[in-house]
Amino acid sequence: MSVQIARPEAGPGVGSRWRLRFWTVFSGQALSLVGSALTQFVLLWWITDTTGSLSALATAGTAALLPQALLSPIGGILADRYSRRLLMIAADAVSAMCMLVLIGLFLTDSVGLWHAYAMMAVRSAMQAFQSPAAAASVVMLVPGSFLVRASGLNQSLQSLTVVAAAPLGALAIGVMPMGWALAIDVVTALLGIVPLLFFRIPQAFDVKGEKKGLWSDFREGFDVVWHTPGLRQLYLLLGMVVLSVMPTFTLLPLLVKEHFGGGASQVALMESLAGAGMLTGGLLVALMAPRRPVRWILLGFAASCTALALTALVPQNLFGIAVVWWVISGITFVLGDAPLIALLQTTVPNHLQGRVLSLMSTIMVLAAPVGLALTASLGEWVGVRGIFIAAGVAGTVASLAGLLSASLRSLDQRPQHRE
Repeated sequence: MSVQIARPEAGPGVGSRWRLRFWTVFSGQALSLVGSALTQFVLLWWITDTTGSLSALATAGTAALLPQALLSPIGGILADRYSRRLLMIAADAVSAMCMLVLIGLFLTDSVGLWHAYAMMAVRSAMQAFQSPAAAASVVMLVPGSFLVRASGLNQSLQSLTVVAAAPLGALAIGVMPMGWALAIDVVTALLGIVPLLFFRIPQAFDVKGEKKGLWSDFREGFDVVWHTPGLRQLYLLLGMVVLSVMPTFTLLPLLVKEHFGGGASQVALMESLAGAGMLTGGLLVALMAPRRPVRWILLGFAASCTALALTALVPQNLFGIAVVWWVISGITFVLGDAPLIALLQTTVPNHLQGRVLSLMSTIMVLAAPVGLALTASLGEWVGVRGIFIAAGVAGTVASLAGLLSASLRSLDQRPQHRE
């Protein structure tokens, strides 16, 4: 059985001023992401410097990912049922309030590891509601002809957050107490909320007007993925790749500290340059607007995973070469990831996109803590460097295996239809 779905065009609210609205809303969201990424950097380095423990970092990574994985299906349902704009506002507001609590704990010297874990978990839960609402809004803000480019540009905008967040985080750690360093996140969250107070985001709802339960809504989105030729294989392959490589992003500070003998500034250098690489990748996608997204997805992820393994294979006295491979991994990751989002946005009707995109988020984010749990025990045998090498090889093999799937490749030939 297969589900025949129409590709959506632009939303009904796209007008002559769509550029102003799109860039204002998503620039605000990008600033909010800068604060979130800065906080993540600061907290992970604080945990690394305080404990030097792989298991502590794995716990932090799990706290930052698992709630989003578990709640993303509900977030996707709510994004299709209710105002996506209000969901984004509420998620940013709750995250800012959580950060205020953590700031108070740091400034009064009352903070413990479990406080950081708890706040990371709450913020992760908010991402489960914010991410599908934001992703499903893009197609309603731009013309259909601009959608692939919008995805690439949005990836570039998000990559700028990585470029800015890592050096800002390292600078903040060096010149101010931890509590004040985290206060930057509160300011950027407010900057993300302000544009949403002034701009309406068009939204499509199920025209049948049928009242359904949460489970029925979830099943409707799940069935689209499960019964659409190629999408099921794409989601399973994505889960395998994320299971392999996502833990390495959390463990990067430990690789830099243990293998290369570096500190927070070296971690910041790697992360910011990788962000610049991701920015470059996003701009390339925006300029080229690839017409065969599946091949870009598979080859982009394969190249990214290979470069990730090569990063850890670099001898400890050649840190500069490791940075180069890490940057290449960032560029090629976006060459795969941006077409993936655009493929889903142009394949799934808008009133189902929140659920379908949140299901992808669930698979990705749930695979990450599972991978962290596996690497925490594997690390005792092979060390953090061995984890990077094994993860890169596994991700490369999984990505290239996707080229053997005829149904997966068939997504490149799906006809363009209007909703």
